[in-house]
Amino acid sequence: MLSGGGTGGHIFPAIAIADALKKRLPEAEFLFVGASGRMEMEKVPNAGYPIIGLWISGLQRKLTFSNLLFPLKLMISTLKIGGIIKRFNPDVVIGTGGYASGVLLRAASKKNIPTLILEQNSYPGLTNKILSRTVDSICVAYPDMERYFPKNKITITGSPIRKEIMLMKAGREEARLHFGLKPEIPVVLIIGGSQGAHKINMAIAHNLPLLLKNDIQILWQTGKSGYKEALDTATDVDSQKRVVVKDFIKRMDLAYASCDLIVSRAGAIAIAEIVAVKKPAIFIPLPSAAEDHQTRNAQTLVDQNAGILVKESAAKELIATEIIRLMKHVDERMKMTKNLAHFDHTNATQSIVDQVISLIQKTER
Repeated sequence: MLSGGGTGGHIFPAIAIADALKKRLPEAEFLFVGASGRMEMEKVPNAGYPIIGLWISGLQRKLTFSNLLFPLKLMISTLKIGGIIKRFNPDVVIGTGGYASGVLLRAASKKNIPTLILEQNSYPGLTNKILSRTVDSICVAYPDMERYFPKNKITITGSPIRKEIMLMKAGREEARLHFGLKPEIPVVLIIGGSQGAHKINMAIAHNLPLLLKNDIQILWQTGKSGYKEALDTATDVDSQKRVVVKDFIKRMDLAYASCDLIVSRAGAIAIAEIVAVKKPAIFIPLPSAAEDHQTRNAQTLVDQNAGILVKESAAKELIATEIIRLMKHVDERMKMTKNLAHFDHTNATQSIVDQVISLIQKTER
């Protein structure tokens, strides 16, 4: 059983682990657990796996009606997951983050089922901090995580990424044609995460005329909530059709192949994928992330001259300047690309699968 939800950064690693396990253990059966109404309820079935939804959500930082319902949601979800575990009878349970993950892993640990969690950020989320006390194995992407987790449970594996990105084969011209972009004009890929990023969208929209004046094409993933506004902005200023706006890009392998530069949040999966595809990037960390861990993630690359960091508060004023500067200086982009190799965990998914299989084998002895 696997659980990872709420964001693509939790969902796609869980799917990547399941895909790799399926290849190693062809007869294995899989069941995902998610939070009802969240994006995992769509993305997991699209990947070919069954999923069951729980009525669960996280605690808000202020008093809300949802917070008042939290104890009831937790009780109902805990009762439901107990029955699901009993029926499916898993050999191992894996959590990659999200509210449902906490409920599943907590219940599995109480039943002495082997459990593993994945923490991909430099600062762990609350759910994983709590789960670390009872799970059997903890896979991490950064060193020095014994500050937060029991040292004897930690294995540094890196972050798993989608298999289509690991196997990326498309050339630049083919990828650009797929999105309707002109093959001969440089491309900047804007990604604010699987759900988009409002502040990044605002910064790009504000600077779109200047970027287009500098002979740049834009491939822009906005998220559902920002799609219409971004599309309207692009339609108003883009007479030559050099801006392609998508609410969600399914073929991220082609998106990466098409671009010369990336503007991105600094979540763990975003960074892992950028490292894997070896593309220079400007990171705009989400400042409200727990303990500002996205800034910590990005700073690790910046310190090795493998990325550029622009604070969200300064993005509107600085992002166009940084994009234009990097697009004019090929040598700086090449240096960043070369330095990304220091962070490459090519075998992250297989390392995690090794840990999972090891847990299963220990139980069988």
